[in-house]
Amino acid sequence: MKISFDKPVGVVGAGGFGTVVANILSANAQVYLYARKPQVVEQMITSGFSHGQKLKPGVTPTGDLQMMADQCEILFPVVPSSAFRESIKKLAPFLHPYHILIHGTKGLDIKLSPGKSLDDYTQLTREQVLTMSEVIQEETDVLRVGCLAGPNLAKEIADNQPAATVVASRFEEVIQLGQKLLRNDMFQVYGNQDLIGIELCGVLKNIIAIASGALSGLGLGENARALLISRGMVEMIHLGVALGGNTKAFLGLAGIGDLVATCTSTLSRNYTVGYRMAKGENLDDIISSMEEVAEGVKTIKITKKLVKYYKIRAPITEMTYKVLFENLSADDALQYLMKYPFNVDIDFL
Repeated sequence: MKISFDKPVGVVGAGGFGTVVANILSANAQVYLYARKPQVVEQMITSGFSHGQKLKPGVTPTGDLQMMADQCEILFPVVPSSAFRESIKKLAPFLHPYHILIHGTKGLDIKLSPGKSLDDYTQLTREQVLTMSEVIQEETDVLRVGCLAGPNLAKEIADNQPAATVVASRFEEVIQLGQKLLRNDMFQVYGNQDLIGIELCGVLKNIIAIASGALSGLGLGENARALLISRGMVEMIHLGVALGGNTKAFLGLAGIGDLVATCTSTLSRNYTVGYRMAKGENLDDIISSMEEVAEGVKTIKITKKLVKYYKIRAPITEMTYKVLFENLSADDALQYLMKYPFNVDIDFL
């Protein structure tokens, strides 16, 4: 049943997934789709397309954040983590406590000392690392915050293939509004109140997806991938719990569901990075040739330093880091992992 919302809703970020979210929302509300660059807004208006997707009739491109915030009480920020804080800072002057923000960004933000870069730190603590919901709460007056997470490969959703997502929030009202706005016959929406846990699912699975792409690049089969996914899930849970998530979050759609999708699909940007690295390409060349960000590359730099501080056994993360940044071959990384002394299958329940 179609639900009509009296007020429009806004999407901040006109990338592939932001465009998908805007088109889904347009079935139940008028939508403003914000792009930072005026030429991108003009291109969307004149062509009626964004990232190869035809914009639905209810989607209006805009470059006016203030107008969008004035018109919309519910906003969906969907921008890369590297630009997330800057985007929220620009939006913040126009936000009020009555606004609701449900982000769709699967990355982390870090607090660094003035003049320092990430490379200056050998380890990081939870206090130095923020999820996107925590960035929103730090930079704005907004109280009701949520996130989208799950196996949400943009191209498949744009092609109207069956898919689902999780709306996570500490506020039941946010979950219910997200479900009403997003749910349709081909897109199921589940709710979860473990906001931090669900955010961490979307973040940490990107590391395992890079490793999975590397397995394919080595020409390996499904036994190896199943081994990687199952051990990767254990690694995600140990780190996720250390960072404030709940084990249950990792066992659902946003955890194992998203992990399986991104570890097995050539549509996954993180999978693609691992695949091309295993084939011998240079990381900088891979990144520069990609239209959109593979969040796992930044995530693994941060996670490696968290693993060291919290003394967590995370051999997949460690080896994937070495492949990306220390010139270890994917084959040598695999040989190390196959000899790693794991004796217990399930140790997190």
